[in-house]
Amino acid sequence: MVKLFTDVDLDGLGSGVLAKLAFGEQAKVSYCSYRNLNQRVEAFITNQENNNEETFITDLAVNEETEKKLAERFQAGKHIQVIDHHVTALHFNNYKWGSVKTEYESGKKTCATSLFYDYLIEKGRLDKSKALDEFVDLIRQYDTWEWDENNNIKAKRLNDLFHIMNREQFEEEMIKRLTENRESFDFTETENIILDIEEQKINRYIHSKSRQMVQTFVEDYCVGIVPAEQNMSELGNALNTQNPHLDMIVLLNLGGKKMGFRTIHDEVNVAEFAKRYGGGGHPKASGADLTRAAFETFVINVFDILPLKPDADRNEFNLKESETGSSYQNHKGEISYIFPSGDGEFYVFHNGEKVPPMFSTFMEAERFVKRSFSSWLRYDREYLVELSKYLKISENELKENYAEIISNRLVDIVGGK
Repeated sequence: MVKLFTDVDLDGLGSGVLAKLAFGEQAKVSYCSYRNLNQRVEAFITNQENNNEETFITDLAVNEETEKKLAERFQAGKHIQVIDHHVTALHFNNYKWGSVKTEYESGKKTCATSLFYDYLIEKGRLDKSKALDEFVDLIRQYDTWEWDENNNIKAKRLNDLFHIMNREQFEEEMIKRLTENRESFDFTETENIILDIEEQKINRYIHSKSRQMVQTFVEDYCVGIVPAEQNMSELGNALNTQNPHLDMIVLLNLGGKKMGFRTIHDEVNVAEFAKRYGGGGHPKASGADLTRAAFETFVINVFDILPLKPDADRNEFNLKESETGSSYQNHKGEISYIFPSGDGEFYVFHNGEKVPPMFSTFMEAERFVKRSFSSWLRYDREYLVELSKYLKISENELKENYAEIISNRLVDIVGGK
């Protein structure tokens, strides 16, 4: 028998598919989470009936106590092989039975499925095929978010299909497809129809969740916190992209008592942040259990904070980087303006007071406003109504001569609004 312990996500399932293709009915796969991995591994390796079984662990790292027991197993002449791609698992390279690689020599990022595939081919346990090459690389691109950079929608759709089907059904279908067609890997016509519907569903989900996110500071990080029980990667990426002023997005699965951390910033390492809560993962995508301490930080402490409103996206007048300035507002009713100085810099007024310092780009100024005041770009329909009342002119007159009026009444507008 060959025993594989692997993760419950697409990358973990990819390893499971490869194991069953390589070892057939001899392969027994346990899909685990960080919560139950150590218990399951220890129960297996301490059972003398499993002394002669090949044992693999992919895409997950055991704790220090279980790590020592694995080392003892290997020293006793029994098989163990750990294959991983997370930065937090690099210390397993100190063992002969550990193989952790975060990227290839080409600079491409790795995943557990791609590394396990390489291992099986190198050991002569599995034959390469064009279909397998593509299947493995689709998983790698999705798991590393390379698909987003390359706009490889097929990789995302493979993950969507994984979540639509139950694990056993998906695993069985992938094995069947990869066995029957070794030349290419494709979706069926029915699957593509289902995936089109699923994409619309995900977009609606992201839209609704974007209006539930709260903003706060945790330590020195400005974070967005949102409850989420599905589509974690898509949601985290979308919210990060929509809110680049945030250092990271924290996704709370309250029912599953888990947390996900996502960032798009190279200078932010959410794998290190996740360690504070007993978790780990990638520098830009990590997770941890929702502990009692974490619940207090990310739920209780932010319970009274109102959700952050999204920026207006269909304005004609109050626009970002406008020569006439951009107006922002927060839940307290505080108004901020960002104005170009005329010499390439930007300055901020908040509640009628100029806020130092000058900013070299609009993005820097906006980042300051959003992080400092939890503000959003005001909608035309509210902004123009208030402005016309303050200036005592009709809304139509304001629209017709917007740039000229703003320029002539700038001091009044900033001071009064």
